[in-house]
Amino acid sequence: MLALFYIFIAIAIGVSFWQITRIMNLRSVIATDKDNETQGKLAIGFLIFLYAMMVYCLIAMNVIMLPESASIEGEHHDNLFDITFWLLGIVQFGMQFLIFFFTYKYRGKKENKALFYADSHKLEMIWTVIPAVTIVLLIGYGLWAWNNIMYVGDDENPIVIEVYSRQFDWQARYAGEDNELGLGNVNFIKGINSMGVDMSDPKSQDDKKVTEMVLPKGKKVVFKFRSQDVLHSAYMPHFSAQMNCVPGMVTQFAFTPKYTTAEMRLNSEVIAKTDGINKIRKAKGEDPYEFDFLLLCNKICGASHYNMQMKITVVEQADYDKWLSEQKTLAQVIK
Repeated sequence: MLALFYIFIAIAIGVSFWQITRIMNLRSVIATDKDNETQGKLAIGFLIFLYAMMVYCLIAMNVIMLPESASIEGEHHDNLFDITFWLLGIVQFGMQFLIFFFTYKYRGKKENKALFYADSHKLEMIWTVIPAVTIVLLIGYGLWAWNNIMYVGDDENPIVIEVYSRQFDWQARYAGEDNELGLGNVNFIKGINSMGVDMSDPKSQDDKKVTEMVLPKGKKVVFKFRSQDVLHSAYMPHFSAQMNCVPGMVTQFAFTPKYTTAEMRLNSEVIAKTDGINKIRKAKGEDPYEFDFLLLCNKICGASHYNMQMKITVVEQADYDKWLSEQKTLAQVIK
């Protein structure tokens, strides 16, 4: 597929140079009706080719897109993407037709005369008001979706997890039975206290530090982010969530997982994507890939940026409760 793309680019560049050369050679020559006829037909041919490429990309390349969001809040992100995609797609499809069809229909002919048309207030009002209203509605929906993933109601009683970023790994800390995280600051980093937790804070005693995140299906989770060194970006692609981790401050987002890892592996889009990846891995003699949710860094934060990955496993509530009960508290680890 990549080779086909490179070939297409090379052909496009070649045609461009050829056309530029023709233009330079024909500067003093007036185009004939035959030239205009040829150019008009070429415009229609390019229109057909453009539509064919659009359809091909929509069908053949769909497998490289992310599957449906695995979080309830992410459904609104998917809806916003679909609405925007179809609106722009319809406009683009129609405008391309008008541009190339009119290029052919109104191609130069000796007997034709150009018509001067100054303006139309009605048309200008239509193409100004309709896009403006559409953009306002899309932005309004986007702001609502943003607030939905950023803020948590007092009655939701979510799980609270701190995600700590540093070059070049992630660490996580679960709030204990009080569901409140103890204070954290880089000044407290010492020995195994790598997250800089203030152990003199009573709220820190029952917090639990982990190296792999486990989340329960159907329960809202609030993530609070800190950074030890540079700007990182916590990116959980399959949950449609991303937030910068900024040194010296705490940022956050929240979402509710709606599929377990096992259920997500049975998703038809995930299966198709996994099969495609494993074909490539098999050709290279590598071990098969199995889908997992991941926390990634979406900022180029240094030479080993690609190492910043943390596995996220989504399970049923009973399995989550059992796993969490087996994790040691910071009071038990840091003595």
